[in-house]
Amino acid sequence: MKPAIAALIGIALLTATVAKAEDTGPGLGEIMTLQQLRHIKLWFAGRAGNWPLADYEVGELSEGFEDVDKLLGGETVGKMVGGPMKELQKAVDDKNAAGFAAAFDHLTAGCNSCHHTLDHAFIAIQRPTSLPYSNQNFAPQK
Repeated sequence: MKPAIAALIGIALLTATVAKAEDTGPGLGEIMTLQQLRHIKLWFAGRAGNWPLADYEVGELSEGFEDVDKLLGGETVGKMVGGPMKELQKAVDDKNAAGFAAAFDHLTAGCNSCHHTLDHAFIAIQRPTSLPYSNQNFAPQK
């Protein structure tokens, strides 16, 4: 095979591989890493009483959970966290700090139940204890 033809075939195969990877989107691990970060940000936003940020993070978590259900091909996640997500949205809408903390703990329990169901019990989620975002102010903005 001539080097030019081999190079063209190589480029074509590489292009097809890259296009295929772009079509598939992020995998479960990537989505769940973002979910964990959103979970952290949600906690600190709610704790600070930054309800617009908490509302935003609830929305982002909801979208992420929908993506996971699509990836898994069912409603496993929705069944585990759907109720707690509604509780969280209500607490955020009502600006209810105590309700927020309880709903957040219910969400966390739902996450862990889902992990158990999917044989990932080794991933145990809890309330965040420290803020990894030193570049974001979580206090309500005026």
